[in-house]
Amino acid sequence: MSKNAKTAAIPAEHLHPGAQTPPVRQIRLIGVPLDLGASRRGVDMGPSAIRVAGLEARLEALGHQVTDGGDIRVEIAETRTRGDTNAHYLAEIAETCTRTAEAVLETLEEGVTPLLAGGDHSLAAGSVSGASEFYRRRQQRIGVIWMDAHCDINTPETTPSGNVHGMPLAALLGLGPDALKNIFGYAPKVAAENTVLVGVRDIDAAERENLRRAGMTEIYTMRDIDERGMRAVMEDALRAAGRGTAGYHVSVDMDWIDPVDAPGVGTPVRGGATYREAHLAMEIIADDGRMMSLEIVEVNPVIDERNRTAELAAELACSAFGKKIL
Repeated sequence: MSKNAKTAAIPAEHLHPGAQTPPVRQIRLIGVPLDLGASRRGVDMGPSAIRVAGLEARLEALGHQVTDGGDIRVEIAETRTRGDTNAHYLAEIAETCTRTAEAVLETLEEGVTPLLAGGDHSLAAGSVSGASEFYRRRQQRIGVIWMDAHCDINTPETTPSGNVHGMPLAALLGLGPDALKNIFGYAPKVAAENTVLVGVRDIDAAERENLRRAGMTEIYTMRDIDERGMRAVMEDALRAAGRGTAGYHVSVDMDWIDPVDAPGVGTPVRGGATYREAHLAMEIIADDGRMMSLEIVEVNPVIDERNRTAELAAELACSAFGKKIL
């Protein structure tokens, strides 16, 4: 049959159960050009690269109403000193995360879905704090699905590098550092049983003890994905993040994807999720319908190839907001 030939409409009962038209959302894009948390510079240009990839137009083509909220103010590294050798630029990062938390809180209060573009992963200490505070005021709690090659659960006492982008999950689970964990004056921001790691494959020795201290059990490594398949892993992840919660925040570090498909990241690790596995994970999240906020971080145009990683980030956001093959 010719590619241009008309085909009969496919009966609804023959479509994938999640293939119904997704609900129209109001979405606010928030850039967080933060690159103080990592050794390799350049992720401060990530929000611009994702915008250049046409994220807003792609989402609007799905029927969503999208506004660009601009960028959160971030201090420039060259104008500051690194500070504590065990937590570089911690004060400046905490200021940025507080601004980010306030922006996410305000966005949710307006009935709008926050979509954050980073920036290094330390910004998640702010984004998740904002979502947590919004629901805490309503006597509800949230879950977090953390998709990353790394656990990001170091503290200043355990870090081998002093890079704060390896600490945000520790802060959200109440381990520290204090400047990040105490945003809005309380900790933890999310319970361990509602926090899920997906795709991890590079864990520091001390992080294993921090995972135990935090009470983390919902950890799905790349071996789990290899052996069980992405669908089974994501079903378990959604069940844990959604158990007793109002919904969940999804935090996507682009290094959870294999560097063959996402070369423009600061800390690439071989053996990550494939292009199709990453899209499948986002599509399953969209089908579930309980994602309350999303961030995509660690896009580094300095080491990317013709904006490939930012293009993929935009594609994955679309899948998370309901784009389907059919």
